Amino acid sequence: MKKYKNSIFYLVVTGVFLFLMYLIINKGKTLEANETIVSPISDKGSWGDFIASMLHNFQDPLAILLAQIITIILVARIFGWIFKKIGQPSVIGEIIAGIVLGPSLLGLYFPEVSAALFPVASLGNLKFLSQIGLILFMFVIGMELDLKVLKNKANEAIVISHASIIIPFTLGIGLAYFVYNQFAPEGVKFLSFSLFMGIALSITAFPVLARIVQERGIHKTKLGAIVITCAAADDITAWCILAVVIAIVKAGTFVSSLYIIMLAVLYVAAMIYIVKPFLKRIGDLYGTKDSIVKPVVAIFFLVLIVSSYATEVIGIHALFGAFMAGAIMPDVPKFRTIFIEKVEDVALILLLPLFFVFTGLKTEIGLLNDPYLWKITGFIILVAVVGKFFGSALAAKFVGQSWRDSFTIGALMNTRGLMELIVLNIGLELKVLTPEVFTMMVIMALVTTFMTGPALDLINYIFDTKDGPEQADLSDDSKFKILISFGNNEKGKSLLRIANSLVKKQKNTASVTVMHLSLSDEVHSFNLEDKEKNSFHPLVEESQILKQEITTVFKATTDIETEIADVANQGDYDLLLIGLGKSIFEGTILGKVIGFTTRIINPDRLIDKFTGKEGLFENSPFDERTRQIISKTKMPIGILIDKDLQQVNQVFIPVFSSEDYFLMDYVQKLIYNNNCKIILLDVNGRLTTNFVMNSAIQSLEQQFPNNISVITDKIIKKDFLDQQDLMLISLESWKALVDSRSTWLSGVPSVLIVKQ
Repeated sequence: MKKYKNSIFYLVVTGVFLFLMYLIINKGKTLEANETIVSPISDKGSWGDFIASMLHNFQDPLAILLAQIITIILVARIFGWIFKKIGQPSVIGEIIAGIVLGPSLLGLYFPEVSAALFPVASLGNLKFLSQIGLILFMFVIGMELDLKVLKNKANEAIVISHASIIIPFTLGIGLAYFVYNQFAPEGVKFLSFSLFMGIALSITAFPVLARIVQERGIHKTKLGAIVITCAAADDITAWCILAVVIAIVKAGTFVSSLYIIMLAVLYVAAMIYIVKPFLKRIGDLYGTKDSIVKPVVAIFFLVLIVSSYATEVIGIHALFGAFMAGAIMPDVPKFRTIFIEKVEDVALILLLPLFFVFTGLKTEIGLLNDPYLWKITGFIILVAVVGKFFGSALAAKFVGQSWRDSFTIGALMNTRGLMELIVLNIGLELKVLTPEVFTMMVIMALVTTFMTGPALDLINYIFDTKDGPEQADLSDDSKFKILISFGNNEKGKSLLRIANSLVKKQKNTASVTVMHLSLSDEVHSFNLEDKEKNSFHPLVEESQILKQEITTVFKATTDIETEIADVANQGDYDLLLIGLGKSIFEGTILGKVIGFTTRIINPDRLIDKFTGKEGLFENSPFDERTRQIISKTKMPIGILIDKDLQQVNQVFIPVFSSEDYFLMDYVQKLIYNNNCKIILLDVNGRLTTNFVMNSAIQSLEQQFPNNISVITDKIIKKDFLDQQDLMLISLESWKALVDSRSTWLSGVPSVLIVKQ
């Protein structure tokens, strides 16, 4: 009876109360006698009513907003991915996605779809959501600024930064003089129009610049430090100038704007001398803890909102307040990292694409319907490039930089990106810019951002140099050079143990380089050194235990798989060691071995299918990440399936074909350098019938009779596998072994799969 107690109670309670509801509803019908009842039933029938109800639901403001968000995020991610693949910042793709969804493409060719998806009445909701996204984004930008760098490198950087503002600003005002009568909105004073043209041409996109510097690996060079400092100083100066420009535009004259500027100065003083010390005390109290309690998070978000509100009310725009709130955050890297992680995903992935599309909806390429207008657009681009690129480059040369570094600084400072769009939207909102000028300036922002990567490549080609510091001593071609790429610390230590076992006694004729890559949108300039130090700390400790010298390389990138292959190919390494991208010892026996990861759509795999590379990985025993690295790497590569490898003393090598002869080189290195005990499993009798392999084994047996043995057992026992530290196997043999589905596969030790 106990077993049915809960069921009986459930049935009794629901039955009794359903009956009571039925009685009350029936009794309630008597109350309708003196009331006029309007029936919702129409003459369309039940199906017609259902369709009408669904159409009404589709037109609900919330449903429209959610449909807009879904469309925007999908299109923005697709375009962002495409532009990342061609070596451009994803922000360019997201900006173009906004233009595509606007009247320039969707509205032009599919006006009904555009009107249904982006009705005019819904744009207000989209605007305010995008503004919230911008406020959060500017908060992050403020936090990413490392003000300590400004103090250390201020001398040269301030000269270059301010020259990179004043020169294009002046050219922008000069440009305004020639286009004012034809393109300025009616009733807008020349002062307002010219100041906005000046600030629009002098802005630099600090976030995009910082990402490019990290991705190209020049953040640790003197050049990288100067560029980051210049961009930081440029950002602070430009936003202060923008606040003054907005004040002047809203007030009408410079004299009238002095009241707004005075209030802004009081606001900045209060933030620096009152709010910042208060936040610093909180940071000192909670900065060392693993997590931040919700009341503390609430305080910081409240500071952000109040700061944004204050600057909006003063008249210098809420975005300046958000930027200021981020800049005065406690100078504790861990503290800032936690807050950036909390804000960044929502701001960058969900809300910021709304701003791109909202900008795209106001960008009408069709307005430039005359060759003359395109000539003006080209002239704007020319003035922007001359002012920012050559202005920064000449200033850098004046303070003592080489021509190569000067042009590099100029190319990077010419990056405008999202920051330009923010300025342009403010100008359009204040009715200082016409839709035509707005469209021209958006095109200028795209072109100048797009040209940064190719310009840097051209500069490096002309001066015949490569970005970044020397990663390893590559001058001696006789050296056996190993590159280890790791993500997980434990896998990294296992890979280092394998590398050490291959070169332990050949310190003068071998080198080991350890590389860690991070996605550029996960690395910020203020915590770059801490992240690098923390990433390599476990491996540095392990190298000291092994007495193995290592060279470390830390890079930020948008495409980890391609970057690993590029560094390996360009560095002239003899062996690349990586770990399998995902843990494979879960699930079925086959799942434990082959390591499949499932993706709904993998664009790289689709590309491989079109380019003919897919056949190489038919029935691939690897996850997608590893498969991509293998396809792009031109030298031997070892893929480790790690089962907590602690030492490399007992090594087991199955040989399936005569193509495995190259493994004898690794056998020789393991025995000579690490005194390993090698057991070769002759699966198909190849060791005795193949002359090259047989000769190599005989030679090794003569030199190291106690270190090598050959077995022909078809059945491998678990006790034997338990005694092994590592299984070394070729890629083709590994595929054959997996296809055979041998029962002993589930008991294999750590496996190093080598592709020659």
